[in-house]
This record gives sequence, C-alpha cells and structure tokens, in this order.
Amino acid sequence: MIKPNSLRLHLLVWLFVPLLALLGLDAWFTYQRAMSAANVAFDRMLYSSARAISEGVRVQDGDIVVDIPYFALEMFEANAEGRVFYRVSEDNGRQLTGYQDLPRPAVANAEFYRPWYADVPYRDETIRLLSIRQPVYDLLTARNRIVWVQVGETPESRRELARDILIGAIQQEAILIVLALAIVLVATNRGLRPLRRLSRQVARREEGDLSPIDERELQTELKPLVEALNQYMARQSRMLTARRRFFVDAAHQLKTPLAVMQAQAELALREETIPTVHLQVRQLLTTLGHASHGVKQLLSLSRLEPDSGLVTKLQPVDLVMLAREVAMEWVPVARRWQVDLGFECDGEVIVSGQPGLLHELIGNLVDNAIRYAGSGKHVTVRVSATPQPCLAVVDDGPGVPATERENVFKRFYRVAGVSVEGSGLGLPIVNEIARLHDADVDLTDTPGGGLTVIIYFPVLS
Repeated sequence: MIKPNSLRLHLLVWLFVPLLALLGLDAWFTYQRAMSAANVAFDRMLYSSARAISEGVRVQDGDIVVDIPYFALEMFEANAEGRVFYRVSEDNGRQLTGYQDLPRPAVANAEFYRPWYADVPYRDETIRLLSIRQPVYDLLTARNRIVWVQVGETPESRRELARDILIGAIQQEAILIVLALAIVLVATNRGLRPLRRLSRQVARREEGDLSPIDERELQTELKPLVEALNQYMARQSRMLTARRRFFVDAAHQLKTPLAVMQAQAELALREETIPTVHLQVRQLLTTLGHASHGVKQLLSLSRLEPDSGLVTKLQPVDLVMLAREVAMEWVPVARRWQVDLGFECDGEVIVSGQPGLLHELIGNLVDNAIRYAGSGKHVTVRVSATPQPCLAVVDDGPGVPATERENVFKRFYRVAGVSVEGSGLGLPIVNEIARLHDADVDLTDTPGGGLTVIIYFPVLS
C-alpha cells in the first residue's frame, strides 16, 4: 500500500501528470494525422468515382449521354456514414445529370483531366467536392464539347475514420503509460531497498553510538546522504565530548575552592573574637572571588569551543582604542597588586575582529601578566602596526621557561613552582579567541627577564 506521503506516490504523480499532458498533446497530433490520412484515402475514392463517371460520358446523335457505371454506384453504397452527391454539366452550365444545386467549380478554363478539390458549403454543411473538366468528341460536328464531372461527399466518414484511428492510438498509449508506471513502481521499490537497508542499519545502532557509517559499499546516490549523516554525527560527537570536558573541567575547577570555602566557614564558626571572624570571612570572600573568576573562565572557554555554534561576525576594530580602554579598566587591579601598568602604541592599527571577544582576550592577557609578574613589577600593553598588526603584553616578572611554553595553552596547566592563585585557563581562552580571528599567539622572553605574549593579526586587504 502506498502511503499519502510516500516517495513512490510523489514519483508516480510527477510522472503521471506530465505523461497525461503528453498523451493529450499526442492525441491532438494523432487526430490531425488521422484526418490527413482519411482525406487522402477518401479523396482517392472521390477521384476513382469521378473517373468512372467521366468514362461513361459520350455524345450520341448530337446529345451528350451519361451512363453512371456500377463501380461508382458501389462506392456510393459503401459510404454508409456520409452522403455522396454528383453532377455532370456542360461547360456553359447546362445540367446533364445529378444534383442540379451542386455548386459549380470556382475555376474556369481548367486544365483537362486535372482534379480540383475544394471544401464548399452545400445544404447547410461543408462537403468535400472534386471537379474534373474534360472534352467529349462530337462526330457530327467534328469538335470537342466540354463537360464537368463533379463528385462530393459529407465529412462524416472521414471524421469517423479519424476517430477510430485516434481511439486506437489512445488505447495503445494508455496501456503503455500504465505499464510504464507499473515498471517505475517496481523499479522504485527495488531501487529503494538500499535506502531501507541503511535505515535499518541506523535504527539498530545502540544509544550513543556516533561512529561513522561505512559508505564503501553504498550506491553513489546514497553517499552524499551518508556523508552528511557522518558529518552531523561527528559534530554531535565533538559537542558531547566538549560538554563532558566542560563538566569535568568545572568539577575540577570548583572542587578545591569549594573545599577551601567550607573549611574557612567552619573555622569562622569556631572563632569567638570578631576580628578573627572578620579575617576568616575576608579569606572566604577571596576564595569565593577566585572560584567565581574560574567559573567565568570556564563558561568563556565553553562558549569558544569549535563546535559551540558561536557565530563570529568580524568587523573593522580600532585595536589601539580598544587596548587603551582595557588597560584603563585594569589600572585599579594593578594598583592593588602594586604593579605598574602602562600602554604604548605607534599609530593607528585597524584589525578585523569581534570587539567583545578581543576585549576578553586583552583582559585575560593583562590579568595573567599582573598576577604572575608579582608586586613591584611592570606590565605594558603595546600595539604596533609593523611588520604586521599585533598586540603585545610585556611583563618583567619571572617569565615562563621555553620548555613550558607549549604546555601553558593546555587547560588547568600550572608552571611548576608558581604559587600565584590561578585557574590555568587564561592562555587557553586567549588561544581560542585568536583562532577565531585567524591570529597567531607567540610567547617570547622579555629583554632583561620576563614574558612577552604577542598576538599577530592578519593584514587587512
């Protein structure tokens, strides 16, 4: 049974409707050809009858005598569907025999024995009329006398023959169309078997199985569908992996601060003097701030995952103005850490980027530099246009050993021996934002000691 939304039904409908239109067009052409063939056949019969009558025309004792032969009469009797009319007259119009009101030929001085066919009105209908002009020799006067032999018939027989031909052709073509649709239906059923096998193969998969479907033995037409399914499952797999990694990262990031906050809250409850309680609460708030900062970084990192669906609409950005604004925002933090935060630029620098993400990138670089440089150090945000647009955050702190620079882009990685509170997510976030902007991140030593992080942006075309 074919369902209403079946692909086979749609295919049959889209085949049947054009075929039906073609059948109608072919019927019209067939009828025209049938009428043409019928006209040729019946015109020959008219000509044969007219020739038979003309052979019976002679001059006897000075009068023209017409003998209608049996052959012509037999043709009239055989034409059961239509009516036949005939007339024999002299060139001057004198009636010799036949239907007197039959129209005279429209031609004059016509060539002898040449048939002239015409469709003429007669008795409220149109008849097919054949006229032949011929000479009859008169022995008494020793001259030719001219007569016209005319035979006409109504078109019923011609139309009936054309209809019979048309009906036969339509019946034959209708049978062929039905057979063609049946063949298409059978072929479609067989052709859809690989698709049904593919559906069963997908349906039998276990829950959570996102491995690629083997497409090596599939038909060429199914490979694009399977490739699209494999790409979709790969995206889903990466998304689920990123989600699981986020949950693991979140648990890892929050486990320690929550345990510390719990211990600090318990210590605060044990204290009896208000100053000591205040100290414990301040420490609790500091730990809470670290935890909050870590959660924000985790959310940022999750949002920047390649398969997070984040759409980055790049636009021209004044990197100098943006970097100056971020540096000004971090001045209070730098003062609390007793770090000298400065800004330098060598002219206007325009890059293609997303202002919000670039703001976050610069903020993470400045935050890292302030935290790890240490009290009494210097941090400089520098924007340059040569040799290509770049942003650098320079500090004169302890720096990062060359052997550790590849690892600092890993999540939660902390350089050994560093006691500064941090989540290890700052540089991974910077790396992801740089990737979204087709920018490169480079870590180098600061002359005199320290770390310089440089972001190289593509040159605007």
